[in-house]
Amino acid sequence: MLIDDVVIKASSGRGGRGAVAFNKNMKSLGPAGGSGGNGGNVVVEAASDLSLLNQFRFKKDISAESGEPGKPQFNDGHTGADLILKVPVGTIIHNMTTGADYELVKIGERIVIAKGGKGGKGNFHFKSSVNTSPTQYQDGTPGEEFMFRLELKLIADVGIIGLPSAGKSSLLNELTNAQSKVGNYPFTTLEPNLGVYYELILADIPGLIEGSSQGKGLGDRFLRHIERTEILFHLVPADSPDPVHDYTVIRSELGAHNPALLTKKEFLFLSKSDMVTEADLNEKISLLKKLNPTVVPISVYNWESLDGVKRILNEVIKGKKI
Repeated sequence: MLIDDVVIKASSGRGGRGAVAFNKNMKSLGPAGGSGGNGGNVVVEAASDLSLLNQFRFKKDISAESGEPGKPQFNDGHTGADLILKVPVGTIIHNMTTGADYELVKIGERIVIAKGGKGGKGNFHFKSSVNTSPTQYQDGTPGEEFMFRLELKLIADVGIIGLPSAGKSSLLNELTNAQSKVGNYPFTTLEPNLGVYYELILADIPGLIEGSSQGKGLGDRFLRHIERTEILFHLVPADSPDPVHDYTVIRSELGAHNPALLTKKEFLFLSKSDMVTEADLNEKISLLKKLNPTVVPISVYNWESLDGVKRILNEVIKGKKI
């Protein structure tokens, strides 16, 4: 199960208390209390593993280490260790307390989401000409504590979309080394699958249905994964009784979720072309070309048709290198 939207509470470490102590060495009397260590920060780092948000499925309350209290003989307490939270690249961090948003779009990118508290001063720092034996000290300041919503939006070059059982997973498996589950029934794919075609990342987006943007079927939780794709491969099955309706349903759901999705470059493929007669196939191609002139019939059992898909992907690669 892929967790792509989760709420957590993150707390940085508290600063350590300053010490009250006096020098034990002969002829070196005076205050010698060290300061407390700073509290650890909560840091988020982007990584390539898409399943990293699963760690927060049951653990919703996390905190960094607090700083150590100050020690005698001018020894400061150790700084609390930072808590490094690894999340999938493409995660948006919504600070629900302050309203600030952060976005991690590169592997290895880091951001501090909660700063640790400062350690308090020991009594050594309060020594003065009029206060030679101070007993004052400072408490460490508390760390920051916020509620965060972690929302994953996949970063892929090509998003493969369409109604359930349109052949999206089969196409991904044929083009890449992905091993997506395939079946002739709705919602075979229950979470996004990724595959790599040379240097391109392809994302198989779980089947959308009419009303997905309003929460029907698998709902709109996967529509956001399409937002970051550069190109859409839209699959309509050739054995559909009404391919025009299938195509317009998905386009309507994209527009209802985010009108900007309708401006993305889109290639339309009439999948499962081996399932219908040539006459029926030609008729459906003619109908779909009125909506999208890029329509191409394909079948995972026809290597020549898949060569056409690969040529498109190769052109995409060339365009990225220009």
